[in-house]
Amino acid sequence: MKTLLKTVSVIALGLAASAGVASAQDKLKIGMTFQEMNNPYFVSMLEALNEAAAQIGAEVIVTDAGHDVAKQISDVEDMLQQGIDILLLNPTDSAGVESAVRMAKDQGVIVVAVDANANGPVDTFVGSKNRDAGYQSCSYLAEALGGTGEVAILDGIPVVPILQRVEGCKAALEEHPGITLVDTQNGRQDRSVALGVVENMIQSHQNLAGIFSVNDGGAMGALAAIQGSGRDIKLTSVDGAPEAVKAIADGTPFIQTTAQFPRDQVRVGLGMALAQYWGARVVPSEVPIDVRTVDAENAADFSW
Repeated sequence: MKTLLKTVSVIALGLAASAGVASAQDKLKIGMTFQEMNNPYFVSMLEALNEAAAQIGAEVIVTDAGHDVAKQISDVEDMLQQGIDILLLNPTDSAGVESAVRMAKDQGVIVVAVDANANGPVDTFVGSKNRDAGYQSCSYLAEALGGTGEVAILDGIPVVPILQRVEGCKAALEEHPGITLVDTQNGRQDRSVALGVVENMIQSHQNLAGIFSVNDGGAMGALAAIQGSGRDIKLTSVDGAPEAVKAIADGTPFIQTTAQFPRDQVRVGLGMALAQYWGARVVPSEVPIDVRTVDAENAADFSW
């Protein structure tokens, strides 16, 4: 009897171990590569992804490209070797990552671009209405200046969302004949870089009255430069980052940001990928996410 019980126990343990291996092998694997993680925007996106993945029992593999497209391609290659089922791609260069997209699709991986689109056979793109964001911020800036004055654009890296924000901004400024765009310089969406760039802008343009920054990271550097100059220069931006929202609530020269919703973007992106993973045949190729103006009136109540 003892021998029989021992044999049954061994078989049971074996089956349990086999079931564990099978379960581990069957576990959904989600890879997400970010253009950078030195940004609260993407940190909040990762938090939302981890929360969603935990609810469905999926494994998440995350990499930070650090704005290096070669590293991002290499990171995707590593994820594919680890057997990911879904790739959520936040490209550091929309055109440069095309080879990574094609590699993933060649291996049957579902590819969803988040926040910025990518060239190649992406299944779905989920991102903010970036042109609307630039338009809203620069309309706000022009109206805050009473429709007259010199303004500048603090540009960023050449990914589609940034290009669209600048396009929307210029469209808004063109509706105000009294507004003159006198300078456009690249702050690389980085506080320290933007600080030096805006200091030069201010020195070069004695009548500069307003600045639009393509993101809040650059805007915080611009804010420091404006405050250091002692000049009355109004600042608007795009993102809705906590630090920027606080600055707006505090009544600084930073008067408005057009907020995006990074948590919603990654949740919707994962939802689109899961729909395809579960066999959906009619999934949108693009899902635009609305943006919202944040100014002194609603900054205290806003958060990502």
